[in-house]
Amino acid sequence: MNELPKRLLSLKILGWLCPLIICSGCNAPPPPAPMKPPTVTVAEPLQKTVIFNEDFTGTLASVATVDIRARVDGILEKVDFEQSTLVKKGDLLFQIERDQYQAALDKANSVLAASNAQLIDSQATLERNEILFKKKAVTPQDLNDATAERDKAKASVMGAKADVEQATINLNYTRIYAPITGEIGRTLVDAGNLVGSGENTLLTTIVTMDPIYVYFDASERLLLEALKKKQTPHEKNPLKVFVGLSNEEGFPHKGVLDYASNTVDPGTGTIQLRAIFENKKGLLYPGVYVRVRVPGNPVPNAVLVHDVAIGTDLAGKYLLIVGKDNIVEKRQVELGQLENNMRVILKGVKPGEKYIYEGIQRARPGRPVTIKNEPPKQTSSQKQPQPKTQTSNNKPKPVPASK
Repeated sequence: MNELPKRLLSLKILGWLCPLIICSGCNAPPPPAPMKPPTVTVAEPLQKTVIFNEDFTGTLASVATVDIRARVDGILEKVDFEQSTLVKKGDLLFQIERDQYQAALDKANSVLAASNAQLIDSQATLERNEILFKKKAVTPQDLNDATAERDKAKASVMGAKADVEQATINLNYTRIYAPITGEIGRTLVDAGNLVGSGENTLLTTIVTMDPIYVYFDASERLLLEALKKKQTPHEKNPLKVFVGLSNEEGFPHKGVLDYASNTVDPGTGTIQLRAIFENKKGLLYPGVYVRVRVPGNPVPNAVLVHDVAIGTDLAGKYLLIVGKDNIVEKRQVELGQLENNMRVILKGVKPGEKYIYEGIQRARPGRPVTIKNEPPKQTSSQKQPQPKTQTSNNKPKPVPASK
């Protein structure tokens, strides 16, 4: 009998709560609308003829390097050049004290004069004895003795002349001149120091800056192609070589191949090549590593995309391709060289496919996107739009493909 009142009380409470629940449901917010696919800009690969180049790493080297040394001993009196400047062949560089060498030359000249006088006297004696011998006034022995004295005097003159020449050479060594034209280094010995005592003291170094060499190791395939074209260093039209420094865009310096080693390294399959370049502006410096490019054969219908559209992950390089129903696909690609902000794609993308080059961060593989532009099919005569270069810290925005 006690259960009935409890049930009636429960039903009465539920009757009070139901209107409250219904009213609260009326004020609930509507469910969120589905998200719109992100907007992206797409383009189609460009096809055109591209020259596939061979790129290497090379080292610049001077055509000529000369160490300037003291060839006689003495006090270094004067340095006649400014360090790290261009000197010309024949410019005076150093002066070594020359008093002792001038004295040695004077002494050698005096000995030569005495020897010449002795030769004149012995020659006259010989001539007199020859006349007296014909008159039988002297013996044959007297004639032989006079001849020997004359010959001895001749030898003395020759020796004195050699001493004069040696003294002149030593005197000239006290003035050191530039043997080549080039950039001179720092002075290794200051004026006032003794040089050349017991050794040929190194004073400075001159390096030729123009022209300049670049050495690089190339594959034997490049050598075989050059030989096939008969583009050897000895031909009238040698192989062209281009060089770029680490702080330069592209390869602005043009040179020609002038040397190839006579053997291929069997361990690496490479051969050492050398090219020569003009360096009138002095931008190329011996010992600097450079990027070396050797042009190859033109390849028609190469596939190119915007370089900014290429991404990188653990698997390598990829592009985001927009396929059927605007679904994004992540495509791994194999890259070639860079051509005016366009990257050659060797494998992974076909002409006519659409790739994303703006809005890459918003796109997700396997999800749809909204295409901001609809590019026309590209041909080799149409020029693909180039992305704008970055002039500030803001992200660069490529120009959409033309309609």
